[in-house]
Amino acid sequence: MDDSDSSWRAAAYAVGLARRQDARLVVVHVLPRHITAALGGVAWLLKDADAERARQLRRRMAVALGCMGEARALRWEFHVVPGGDTALGLSRVADDLRADTVVLGAARGRVHRMFGSAGARLVRAGRWPVVVVP
Repeated sequence: MDDSDSSWRAAAYAVGLARRQDARLVVVHVLPRHITAALGGVAWLLKDADAERARQLRRRMAVALGCMGEARALRWEFHVVPGGDTALGLSRVADDLRADTVVLGAARGRVHRMFGSAGARLVRAGRWPVVVVP
């Protein structure tokens, strides 16, 4: 969950999947990686901002689930993962929790063209079914 439109669509898809299968929903937010050397002494400010953004995303997810009548009884968790690499963060959580499926939004930036999208990297890992929601 990174608050993009595609991540919210992926969350809605995952909610439906978890509800239909009576499964636990795990929402993951991967914190961005900051270049500390370039930021000098203000890196700690960004870490606080990142933590606050993660708290806001968790609150927004709770509100969204509360608005969906059929999702109110859903078991769910929100994990915050450091590191900046979305595919690596998602794969760690999926491995640790022995996930049945990984659902994520499609990449929308230029970075995925150079390094490959997180969805494509997770599919290549081949450890779980991966659903990439546009």
